[in-house]
Formats: sequence, C-alpha cells, structure tokens
Amino acid sequence: MKPRRSFEEGHRRKFLIVVDESQEVESALYYAASRVQRSSGLLVMLYVIEPSELQHWAGVHQVQLDEETAKAKALFRLFRRKLAHAGFENVEAEDVIREGRTAEEINQLIAEDEDIAILVLGASIDAKGPGPLVASLATARAAGGFAVPVTVVPGQLSLAEIKALA
Repeated sequence: MKPRRSFEEGHRRKFLIVVDESQEVESALYYAASRVQRSSGLLVMLYVIEPSELQHWAGVHQVQLDEETAKAKALFRLFRRKLAHAGFENVEAEDVIREGRTAEEINQLIAEDEDIAILVLGASIDAKGPGPLVASLATARAAGGFAVPVTVVPGQLSLAEIKALA
C-alpha cells in the first residue's frame, strides 16, 4: 500500500464517503464536510455501480451503466444542495463513479489516491442493523485491508451534534 501523502506540500487531506440512496449517507456527508471545513481538505463522493446478473447482454449492460451514471450525477447534485443548505457551501467535493463491487472499489480508490486519509460511513438507526454498507464492510475481508481509518457516524445525530463532534 502506498503511504498517505495528504499532509505533504501540494497535497490535500481527503475524506471519502460512499454515496447511495440510503438515509444514513447524510450523517457521513455532514460529518465529512465538517471535517473538511476544519482541515481545509476535500470531500470525495464515491458512487459504485454494482454489476448486475445480466452482464452477458452488452446492450442491457450499457443501459444499466447509463441509468446508474445518471442516478449518480443526480445524487451528487442533491448532496451538494444539502451541503449548501447546511452551511457547507464552501466545501469542495470531487465526484467519482466506479463500476464493480463496493468494497473492492473503495479499496482500489484508496490505493490510487494517496490523499484519501479517512473513509467516513454513516450507520443506520434501523433496529435491523447498522445498514447494508457498514455491515458488509465490517464483515468483508476487505474491511481489514483499508489503508486508512474508517469513521462510522451514528445515524441518529442531528446536524448540530455532528458539527460539534467533527
């Protein structure tokens, strides 16, 4: 694994969040944005297009990619509006769309970008568990292999509480 370079001259500390349609992503978004604001860093929003079972149909695969890419771009716009509404209008964000398995793509992006210093995830408040992403990463072999710390933000925190903690 490459060493992290986020504090070296010419580099910026990046906080990585995984963007999806879950409710808990907002906790991660606000926490990471608050940390970015305090450290003059950069927010990296990653959307992963998971492969479908219909990979052998080229036309279907391309339609899925197009639809998922459009959805990712819409989510990026939505989260930028939410950031601005919450007082984070000056937080710079980088959008990344990848195709593959989520844990593998997170690891790959961290390996490629030496400025990513922290992975921030939001935990669901649902009684069923912390949410599919946190649960899958916590039990996956890939979780122990991350080259950066993982911060899990409780989903029940208010924006004010998140800002006070970050």
